[in-house]
Amino acid sequence: MIELEGLPELVDPVLIAAFEGWNDAGEASSGALTHLEAEWKATPLVELDPEDYYDFQVTRPVVELGDGITRSISWPTTRLLVARPPGSERDIVLLRGIEPNMRWRTFCSEIVGICLELGVEKAVLLGALLNDSPHTRPVPIVGAVSDPGLARTHNLELTRYEGPTGIVGVLQHSLGAAGVETVSLWASVPHYVAQPPNPKATLALLQRVEDLIGIQMPLGELPEEARAWEHGVDELAAQDSEVAEYVRELEERKDAAELPEASGDAIAAEFERYLRRRDHDGDN
Repeated sequence: MIELEGLPELVDPVLIAAFEGWNDAGEASSGALTHLEAEWKATPLVELDPEDYYDFQVTRPVVELGDGITRSISWPTTRLLVARPPGSERDIVLLRGIEPNMRWRTFCSEIVGICLELGVEKAVLLGALLNDSPHTRPVPIVGAVSDPGLARTHNLELTRYEGPTGIVGVLQHSLGAAGVETVSLWASVPHYVAQPPNPKATLALLQRVEDLIGIQMPLGELPEEARAWEHGVDELAAQDSEVAEYVRELEERKDAAELPEASGDAIAAEFERYLRRRDHDGDN
């Protein structure tokens, strides 16, 4: 277990976590953590020893050169950072990692121990999966919860998935078993445009995190990048009649499945988000 000596005492911290790999279609979830780390200028807390959890022949370290000389080697690992968002009275712990190759139960136990020592009582885990959702519609976000009451409290559409899971699912179970209120959010990434990045899915995840924890997310250029991404996919689809027809079929199927009350909930959530941002901007 890592000793966390000399670290600042955190105020009501919330964990936000994402992992590269199986859980990260289009790098949408890891992109959200990268974005938050940069926008909030997060400072490092601790990192796990990669020797314990990674097969370096599968997840290889990266060498950096300068003038043909090896300057550094970056090892695959999982890091925890901390940030205090502007205007917030609580700390955010960011966990960025690569899905480990082995010892998942020990890995999750170590993370849970660190979170408990830091005083984390709430966690939001992010993931992204490939789906048949059209790129022209709002990104579907489904959730999984550690407690049934959380779904009602946060108005979450729960996933019905059963089958093989990744480290996000295992960590959620471990955190919930330790008494940490945990929600995982999953963005649907169109399978026909799976290559990263996907700023539209990243944006949708961050907006849902904002709804969950009540702290304004620093969106920066993401809204513009999301619009540019969708426009670019529109242009690519228009060049292939079969792809364009497939997208139209997905749109029709999606629109037919949408319930009026679901659309109303989306409008209400967007309006509440707008009011929060207006009030925040008025205080500055």
